[in-house]
Amino acid sequence: MNLHQFRFVQEAVRRNLNLTEAAKALHTSQPGVSKAIIELEEELGIEIFARHGKRLKRVTEPGEQVLQSIDIILREAANLRRIGEQYSAQDDGTLSIATTHTQARYVLPGPVAKLRLAYPKVKLSLHQGSPGQVAQMLIDEVAEIGIATESLTDYPELVTLPCYSWQHVLVLPLAHPLALIERLSLEDIATEPLVTYHPSFTGRNRIDQAFAARKLSPQIALEAIDSDVIKTYVRLGMGVGLVAEMAARDDGSNADLVVRPVGHLFGQNLARVAFKRGAYLRNFVYDFAHLLSDRLNKNLIAKAMTGHVNDYEL
Repeated sequence: MNLHQFRFVQEAVRRNLNLTEAAKALHTSQPGVSKAIIELEEELGIEIFARHGKRLKRVTEPGEQVLQSIDIILREAANLRRIGEQYSAQDDGTLSIATTHTQARYVLPGPVAKLRLAYPKVKLSLHQGSPGQVAQMLIDEVAEIGIATESLTDYPELVTLPCYSWQHVLVLPLAHPLALIERLSLEDIATEPLVTYHPSFTGRNRIDQAFAARKLSPQIALEAIDSDVIKTYVRLGMGVGLVAEMAARDDGSNADLVVRPVGHLFGQNLARVAFKRGAYLRNFVYDFAHLLSDRLNKNLIAKAMTGHVNDYEL
């Protein structure tokens, strides 16, 4: 048995037992993938997959056990590569970050710039997606560290730690009647067309829950994944906007808008960092996490990766 066979089995499962898609992903031929899987089954003396003709139909019961072992073996093989990379070139390599648009646009520029100063030889690869996509990129080892507000805690394959808390703010045109009210109510907002995030992004579930708890139905005029898009349509008069507070900082770019904090209505949101459970983290990954939050020190993260820390107080 060999690592190629293990990768073929793992990729076949990832591609919903479609060997043609698995072969494409692995840049090899479909017959080659099929043959390697059959050879592994013959060597183990069990069927990993139940078949209908030549098609894979499902993973067998012993196959489930094999898959668990394969996941461990391939994860540790990846760790061996990272150990070699770290100790052969302590300050070189690539840091792959998976995150949402809001984090990439408003939170990461400062930490990324500081990391570049500390590790000028490290290349940075930034992958943007929904929180679910961020989690999957970590699981698939496309990225080493993920940052998002939603979903990351839903995946047992990941170790997550809180990074920072934030609240929503309402953004309004200067002449809007609600701009005269310092402390807004849900009833005030429910009467206006609302421009805010898509349901899977940036704390939107808290917004929906708050309105539902008061039996109010917000008038959603537009949903977006991009805070800048939300602010643009607010400026065009489409409605009032609900965005993350980091997207409405007083840096001069929002001088034509009135910003009202609404944490008292929608509560506090928690951005989290995540790593694949059991992954080997290089020094610059630890340092980047620490740049995101001074509470995320190497000792804490290392303990979390070995299962000794699940969370900590902000």
